[in-house]
Amino acid sequence: MRLIRKWLKAGVMEEGRWFETEEGTPQGAVISPILANLYLHYVLDLWVNQWRKKEATGDVIIVRYADDAVLGFQHENEAKRFLEQLQERVGKFGLELHAEKTRLIEFGRYATERRSKRGEGKPETFNFLGFTHICGTSRKTGRFTVGRQTIGKRMAAKLKDIKAKLRQRMHEAIGDTVGWLQSVVRGYFQYHAIPGNAKRLTAFRDEVLRLWLRVLRRRSQRSRWTWARFIKLLGTSIPEVRILHPYCDVRFDAKHIQGRNRVRQ
Repeated sequence: MRLIRKWLKAGVMEEGRWFETEEGTPQGAVISPILANLYLHYVLDLWVNQWRKKEATGDVIIVRYADDAVLGFQHENEAKRFLEQLQERVGKFGLELHAEKTRLIEFGRYATERRSKRGEGKPETFNFLGFTHICGTSRKTGRFTVGRQTIGKRMAAKLKDIKAKLRQRMHEAIGDTVGWLQSVVRGYFQYHAIPGNAKRLTAFRDEVLRLWLRVLRRRSQRSRWTWARFIKLLGTSIPEVRILHPYCDVRFDAKHIQGRNRVRQ
């Protein structure tokens, strides 16, 4: 408790200046997700488990990371009833649901077919942990699959940050910039290089190269950097797009006995 109190009073640093935290946990502080996990374990996780056993007749799943969560329900009426009770539940603990992020959508294996019969458009998408989740089909099997792509706004913000830092490094040695860009792109791929996201990763890498070329051309009024020369000499130094993570079911089968049994059968 003493350490928690110290963290809550630690404040935040922004652009080299210290600001006092008057209420809640400091934004971006290590203590924030830790306390969120502890608090929501009792407020949400345990309660959802009890609700699933007592109230639900169909499947109910929950995936939570800190204060972000996605819940899935087999039956629409149970999803609506749960949302009403969830609002009451979190209100008892001084919390409230995010008005813009909290919504009910039809998503899953039969969503496209059902919406088509009703004359509605494609199933809605949702954002979670940096990815937009989409109802899709596998190219190999033609079966339903959850497509995941980097959120467009997140990628645009990252590219804007890279652009600003490249301009700051405009007159630094090219070798130093190469090392920095390699670490940035490699780090970005380590998180976002998931199956189905290759197009977004390719677009990200291509835009990084274009931003870098523009900065190199601005270094001199007599620049000799053409796109072909740039790609030949420097383009290959940036990591290529390569999927680094397995599909979700592969990871599940590797870690859970139920999954391994399902594969054997």
